[in-house]
Amino acid sequence: MKILFIGGTGTISMAISRQLLAEGHTLYLLNRGSRNQSLSGDLIELKADINDEAAVAALIKDLRFDAVADFIAFVPAQLERDYRLFQGKTRQFLYISSASAYQKPLSDYRINEGTPLANPYWEYSRNKIAGENYLMKLYRENGFPVTIIRPSHTYDERSVPLGVHGNNGSYSVIKRMLEGKPVIIHGDGTSLWTLTHNSDFAKGFIGLLGNVHAIGEAVQITSDESVTWNQIYQIIADALGVKLNAVHVSSEFLDACSSYDFAGSLLGDKANTVVFDNSKLKKLVPGFTATVRADQGIRTTIEYVLSHPECQIEDPEFDAWCDQVVAVMKDAVLQIRK
Repeated sequence: MKILFIGGTGTISMAISRQLLAEGHTLYLLNRGSRNQSLSGDLIELKADINDEAAVAALIKDLRFDAVADFIAFVPAQLERDYRLFQGKTRQFLYISSASAYQKPLSDYRINEGTPLANPYWEYSRNKIAGENYLMKLYRENGFPVTIIRPSHTYDERSVPLGVHGNNGSYSVIKRMLEGKPVIIHGDGTSLWTLTHNSDFAKGFIGLLGNVHAIGEAVQITSDESVTWNQIYQIIADALGVKLNAVHVSSEFLDACSSYDFAGSLLGDKANTVVFDNSKLKKLVPGFTATVRADQGIRTTIEYVLSHPECQIEDPEFDAWCDQVVAVMKDAVLQIRK
């Protein structure tokens, strides 16, 4: 197949790009080329800023695709641009939405594609919902060949999956663990969560490419494994060979006392128990199974991060905030016990 990715080298998309090229497909990457050098195969680079619509239109003027996927569209205006660019140029358009768009709070922790979409806590999620609505209207009224993809927490070798972290990724929490310092787990750590390794996500995504039964459909792609946040942090500590020193703090408190968007990332997402029913994906992609367990994937990621200095980005501001929150929690206990 001849496939165009807008982006194509991010956390979710890099594994898909690698697998498609390994399978011999022709892959066009429309991006700025910062990570393309790690890919090999029948790769055609279209170096451009997708926001420069005129330049992109000139690049694709004489091209037609079997599938186009936009991994970096976050607001409806960007999808309106995509429609102008790719209407009549592709047999399938895939939009990467988000499982965070599902209703919060959930009426049922078991989530499938029929779960209502509503998230009052996170503008990111509401924009994804608006994007889905816009594209489905185009499908119903104009026959635009849309497939909507809803990933949940998907991770790769560069970043350890966490609930509470700063703006510079996961390393600051790893560093705290290595130094024996306490780390913050939101809530009591017992809510269920689903982690999906990007190599597993790629298998489901590729199975939907060129799939006529996926046109006009929304499909979630996640692992079937559910783990608690306490288990996730314990897996990380075990992989590091250290004792877990956890401090549990309510998500509402974390949101109220920080400049980080915990209203969205916690209250609107990770503070909720989620268990995904992937029956629809398995019907569309017979044989799909996520095979990377959380402990296996996290251990591999830890090894990669510790052996690649470029992944070890420190965050002194977040580290100091963690110390402050932990001190306040300990002081509160002491005050009540007086």
